[in-house]
Amino acid sequence: MNGQRLGSLIGAIGGAVFVLLNAADFPSPADTATRVAGAVAFLAVIWFAVLKPGPAVEAPEPSRNAVRVYWLCVVFEVIAIPVGAQVITRAFERPDLVILWVVLVVGVHFVPFAKAFSLPLFGFLGWTLVGIAAAGTAAALTVDAVAAPVAGVAAGFILLGFSGFSRSMKAASAS
Repeated sequence: MNGQRLGSLIGAIGGAVFVLLNAADFPSPADTATRVAGAVAFLAVIWFAVLKPGPAVEAPEPSRNAVRVYWLCVVFEVIAIPVGAQVITRAFERPDLVILWVVLVVGVHFVPFAKAFSLPLFGFLGWTLVGIAAAGTAAALTVDAVAAPVAGVAAGFILLGFSGFSRSMKAASAS
């Protein structure tokens, strides 16, 4: 499996998890409809971006610096998510906001990839997720706590969309 297909698979799994877990906080039947839409989107991404035969997009081997940036971002994510979740839950007593922290960290982790891998789409994805986290936090703190799972579902669909279209975007940029 090439790097693009693997990246699409990972993004699709992450997006589906965001949608399926956060839709649980929606009232019925919106929870079921959202989960079904998430599952259909996941299956579509798996087919079109991971399994569907087609021309492979040749990507250059990533530089050592790009690989180093990747692993530093992954380590940052692995540390920041549970530490931040504990602070939000214990110090601020707002476990409902943990999903927004996760969306923020996932978004931030994509931003350095844009330069490291010379793929501006990662920057777009990262800043979009950061924006969703910021808007969701503002809404959850000032309007209604249900904004947190709504933002989590939105982030999931953004990840699914990016994962599904990344193959065609990469092919278009290669031609």
